Amino acid sequence: MLALIIGCEVGFWVFLGLGLLARYALRMRRTGGALLLAVPLLDLVLLVATVIDIRGGAVATWQHGLAAAYLGFSVMFGHRTIRWADAWISHRFAGGPPPWKPPAGGMARARYEWLIWLRIVAAYGITCALLLAMVWLIGDPARTEALSQFMVGTAKVPLIALLWPVSYTLWPKKVSPER
Repeated sequence: MLALIIGCEVGFWVFLGLGLLARYALRMRRTGGALLLAVPLLDLVLLVATVIDIRGGAVATWQHGLAAAYLGFSVMFGHRTIRWADAWISHRFAGGPPPWKPPAGGMARARYEWLIWLRIVAAYGITCALLLAMVWLIGDPARTEALSQFMVGTAKVPLIALLWPVSYTLWPKKVSPER
């Protein structure tokens, strides 16, 4: 299972790189677009493989929890990452406009950090929903104890990530005036 998760993560970056290469260096916009659209298929492969493994009688491990976390974060951040990379490559190599940058400071940056944190919370929520679905699917607490422990352990992620929006809210960075 761990090899499949690593393979999906590597595949994400390979498909992303090939899609952008085809789109900008080779001027094959449709092929590049198709490769970029294929990136979410890796999530589907991981989901199906995890369900097959669980339904096949496997005892759930932290690796199954990691698969759920990968899917949750991919749903909430995958498209955003693809858009960012596409904009950056377009600007750098194809004369496109500069990519959007987050606000440098002030309350605008604090709002931005809160929105990122909400995405992290949503990713954690998706992860928990997938873990709870696996617990329900297996129906045997002895076989799913690792999933419950993983869910509790990963609750630290949104809690730690909360430091950024709180710090930008309480101590906003001063924005220098435009000249």
